[in-house]
Amino acid sequence: MKIVIVIPARLDSSRLKRKMLVDLEGEPLIVRTFQRAMLARCTERVVVATDSSEIAGVLQSVGAEVVMTGEARCGTERIADAASKIEGDILINLQGDEPLIDPGNIDRVAEPYLRGESPDCVTLVYPVLPGDYTTISDRHIVKVVMDRNGYALYFSRSQIPFQQVRNASTTFFRHIGIYAFKREVLQDFAMLGPSMLEREESLEQLRLLENGYRIQCVETTIDSPGVNTPEELDLVRRVFREKVCRA
Repeated sequence: MKIVIVIPARLDSSRLKRKMLVDLEGEPLIVRTFQRAMLARCTERVVVATDSSEIAGVLQSVGAEVVMTGEARCGTERIADAASKIEGDILINLQGDEPLIDPGNIDRVAEPYLRGESPDCVTLVYPVLPGDYTTISDRHIVKVVMDRNGYALYFSRSQIPFQQVRNASTTFFRHIGIYAFKREVLQDFAMLGPSMLEREESLEQLRLLENGYRIQCVETTIDSPGVNTPEELDLVRRVFREKVCRA
């Protein structure tokens, strides 16, 4: 089984200008994410998919493999575009703004396939601390509810499950946006086009659920901050200096 990590990267970003190329302790953010991905054990091949010649040039200067794509409405569509030029049975979608991603979490989304299972898609979930209603009610944090077998029932920016009365024993999970796809599912995703729920929630994974595909959720106890805003960039810079630079 051939597994490939694919990192979608675009130059334009609404909340942090030219995010992929901002400096993170001497290297562009996208380079730092690529370097973390190279530490995963499930594969030795990491590809960056982009429509930006500037991003491509920066990555090629450090020896990264780059595939040029057309414009895309979301990261998964960009990976589907790149997949036509990449040999692989399983493609892992790692967001380019994850320079602190734990390599073990990349391996975790590949584990079901390596065990011989064949889910349509695999993603990660992280348990919310009991009583952490700030996280639960934050619309920027995506929550997920699952069935008894660990497959996603729904993802939402709203609180799910909704509580008639607050109960600290209720288990909440938030979504960590890394995915592993079977090649054929990834190709189907791009052909389907945006779904109603996807547009309403602005969550691309709902395109799969709304069209009958199943997403297996794997729990992890390791989390890392991504970069979407100037404030998150400052946080990641501090964490990078404290943990990565001292390692």
